Amino acid sequence: MFALVCAACGAEVAGGSADGAQIFQTTCATCHGPGGKPNELMTARLGVRDLTAPEFRTRASVGLVESQVRNGSKNKLMPAFAGALNDAQIKAVAAYVASKEFPAHGP
Repeated sequence: MFALVCAACGAEVAGGSADGAQIFQTTCATCHGPGGKPNELMTARLGVRDLTAPEFRTRASVGLVESQVRNGSKNKLMPAFAGALNDAQIKAVAAYVASKEFPAHGP
């Protein structure tokens, strides 16, 4: 599964799009799920964060999400997407995930 995540880092991600929802679906949904809630296997094996969890939603900010996407997780399970995503894409997906409407955007 980690190989799946890293595969996205080697090529232009999201076709160069700067649409936060599209970037999330093409880049983040693989691990976090299309609506921000990862499946049980991703949570159990890799500790993937549930982006719809109330604990996360209360502290989700554009800055927090942007830092996570740009630099990856401290435990290195989530790769850094700086270089795979350009600055505009990182900002767009961070704004999308941090938005109050985010959980409602999922399928």
